[in-house]
Amino acid sequence: MNLHRIDLNLFAVFDAIYTAGSLTKAADVLCITQPAVSNSLSRLRDLLNDPLFVRTGHTMTPTPVAQNIIVPAREALELLRKSVQASHIFDPLIAKKQFNFASRDLLEASIIPRLLTQLENQAPNITLTNFEIGYNKIVSEMANGHLDFFADATTFSDPHLSKHKIANDRYVVVAKKNHPELRQGLSMETFLQLDHINVSQNPQAQGLIDIELDKLGHKRRIKFRSQHFLTVPSALVKTDMIACLPYHLAKHYDVAIFELPFKVPPLEYFLYWHISMEDDHAHRWMREQIMAIAHTYQSHDARMQEAV
Repeated sequence: MNLHRIDLNLFAVFDAIYTAGSLTKAADVLCITQPAVSNSLSRLRDLLNDPLFVRTGHTMTPTPVAQNIIVPAREALELLRKSVQASHIFDPLIAKKQFNFASRDLLEASIIPRLLTQLENQAPNITLTNFEIGYNKIVSEMANGHLDFFADATTFSDPHLSKHKIANDRYVVVAKKNHPELRQGLSMETFLQLDHINVSQNPQAQGLIDIELDKLGHKRRIKFRSQHFLTVPSALVKTDMIACLPYHLAKHYDVAIFELPFKVPPLEYFLYWHISMEDDHAHRWMREQIMAIAHTYQSHDARMQEAV
């Protein structure tokens, strides 16, 4: 059997004939013409190499092959119906679904923990996964359904992706508390003299900090390059090195935080998803939760900064 030739509509017609016992009654149930039912039955007979029904008086009697496949055919059709209904009706309280994310900092450090707390009460059977992925695989992984959301400060442009800005941030300098060289604050001279930890997934690419320094004719001393922000705090407390991190991430660590001694453009974080999921009810619900949490989180940060 050539699986590429299978048309699920044929099995819907098959089920109707089996239930109704005649082509005419099946046509009435399906709201199509009797010739259309006959044509579908003919195609299915050819596909399965079996007559499926034989006429007995005014009744279409199923063959042994038809009797064998009617139950799995009905189960498959019912599963399809339920899947279609689920795509239009989403109840987070009973839904069982996994959402896959790709995010390195903002989403994982600040939004996902809050999202997990919210899901405990609102959607107890929904699970989350967060993993790293190369930029060149984002679109394909979203298209095949393996990735639901990508969040980053990187401006990512692709006609197959939708995006929404979820947060603003800024770079700050972090160091161990009571750093011997920073007791009087952080000057440009000290910033350039101290060794730095640089966090980047692409060691060949020049980051925002170094781009701005280059404009000023300066270059910092990078002692250690890392792919992960989580390695920074443990390295800082054991050395006199410093690092530039997004503020929202730095504030979670037990470190001293200083403003940069030069201007750097603000960071903008975006949430990305595939355009094919735009109207999916479950996906839309999750987007709304993420955006609401991000808005509340940003508003809280703004109030805290104003208080200071």
